[in-house]
Amino acid sequence: MSTAENKKLIEEAFVAWANGDGMAFFNLLAENASWTVIGNCPISGTYVGRQRLVEDALKPQRAKLAGPPTPTVMNLIAEGDTVVIQWVGKGTTKSGRPYNNSYCYVVQIENGRIIRGTAYLDTELVRSIW
Repeated sequence: MSTAENKKLIEEAFVAWANGDGMAFFNLLAENASWTVIGNCPISGTYVGRQRLVEDALKPQRAKLAGPPTPTVMNLIAEGDTVVIQWVGKGTTKSGRPYNNSYCYVVQIENGRIIRGTAYLDTELVRSIW
């Protein structure tokens, strides 16, 4: 895929997510994708395989929230197979507290699938809801 196609793929996934499909972006991960959450919080680490990420990080984190955070993309940069997404997610914890986090995802795309990703986020905020 071209740089423009990779960028559009990610852009469309975030639009779908913002419109209520909380898995739209994560459904782009290849089955054997590698995903790293930077930092030191309950979900930090490297996950090999889409299912591992979903089961061991995404579901436990979202279990603390009233629903998936609603994303707003602030910046989207693409070069070759790499796309960088700077975004903010607004949500609420199950206890009613605001959960507004800032993220930067750096992903590599191959044949329309994310094969590798790194997530930078406010890990202290994540820790605070566990």
